[in-house]
Amino acid sequence: MIDFLTKMPKAELHLHIEGSLEPELMFELAQRNNLPLPYADLEAVRQAYQFGNLQDFLDIYYASAAVLITEQDFYDLTWAYLKKCAEQSVLHSEIFFDPQTHTQRGISFATVINGISRALADAKAQLGISSLLIMCFLRHLSAEEAMQILVEASPYKAQLAGVGLDSSELGHPPEKFTEVFEMAAEMGLPAVAHAGEEGPAEYIWNALNLLKVRRIDHGVRCVEDAELVAVLKEKQIPLTVCPLSNTKLKVFQDMSEHNILDLLEQGVNVTVNSDDPAYFGGYVNENFIALFEALSMSRAQAVKLAQNSFKASFLPQQEKQALLARLDDFAASYALHG
Repeated sequence: MIDFLTKMPKAELHLHIEGSLEPELMFELAQRNNLPLPYADLEAVRQAYQFGNLQDFLDIYYASAAVLITEQDFYDLTWAYLKKCAEQSVLHSEIFFDPQTHTQRGISFATVINGISRALADAKAQLGISSLLIMCFLRHLSAEEAMQILVEASPYKAQLAGVGLDSSELGHPPEKFTEVFEMAAEMGLPAVAHAGEEGPAEYIWNALNLLKVRRIDHGVRCVEDAELVAVLKEKQIPLTVCPLSNTKLKVFQDMSEHNILDLLEQGVNVTVNSDDPAYFGGYVNENFIALFEALSMSRAQAVKLAQNSFKASFLPQQEKQALLARLDDFAASYALHG
């Protein structure tokens, strides 16, 4: 089963590129940019990664991102993640980036997006991996600052596939950003938003009704509202679920308590993703393997989750169908020879 999960074609729709910064690359970039780090060695970094809640994690996350200075740094960060996709049979990825994390430090928007975009183009040409880029607003900052970064991003609109909303959920409800998302919609950018991770089911409703999002990132607390679950199922609104992240941040105390397979069996369009893999103990395959080991996920459930990942993507229908056909061929071939 682990061999099957590892080789199974899949997409990843919830990945923060800054959250894929492995300790080794962090040290390399700090050295390259002549920056001091608050960690003596790799082991000290790994110790620092033993956080217990979302805010503790975010504090470390933003501090670590300070090593990203040049366009080449952003290229190297993105390329390292895309090479991991190639190893893990991830054929398509929709990548979040947080420009405000960098522009607040005096890094230009162009430096960030050009470095990332160059790696995406090289991955398509050299690795055969397709990708799209989603710009996220930091919800702990003001709506005015979000609007400012949206305006700053407008010359680069062709490089963006959509906008999202991330960072500290509690105390920063979706409605805070209604006008920003209206402006993004006028620019032709589809929306996604983090909701229902630490925040209540109400945040999911508001992300859908006020921000007009097409996907909910996380969304696991939808189960607190039966009507919401019914709407998600009926409209097939995708949830980009991140199991290892949810357990690391104590949304669930243990993987055996996770509700993703229950939601799947109810017909909700759930997908498996890694969120911030350098911090949460694994990339997308490690998340699939954790579901198998803790919840006895079946092969049929795994295939359904992978199908959902392609269907929930922002790819054109023709490209979705081509990827789904590759998954079907793999599953059929494995049934014969696996």
